[in-house]
Amino acid sequence: MTFQAYLDNIEAKTGLTPRQFLELAHEKGFDETTKAAPILAWLAEDYQLGKGHGMALVHVITKGPQISQKHVNTGTAHSDPSDTLWLDGAASNPATT
Repeated sequence: MTFQAYLDNIEAKTGLTPRQFLELAHEKGFDETTKAAPILAWLAEDYQLGKGHGMALVHVITKGPQISQKHVNTGTAHSDPSDTLWLDGAASNPATT
């Protein structure tokens, strides 16, 4: 599963876009200095997200939408087409519309 697919699956499960999760996280005081554990606990308790999906959001909350080039166009099942994740909802993603 690609990094973007994790985010799209989270949106399908919760009805919230990654950008909305980012805003909610900031309201809770989470930012680039926050460790993964408290974010994962919040996502599990409030949204029933497991560790894999939670870690995708941890990355967005603590590092933003950029991912490493090592995950881009590798030809593997985990390969993303871009090093920038789309945070505004799967339906509006220009790469898939």
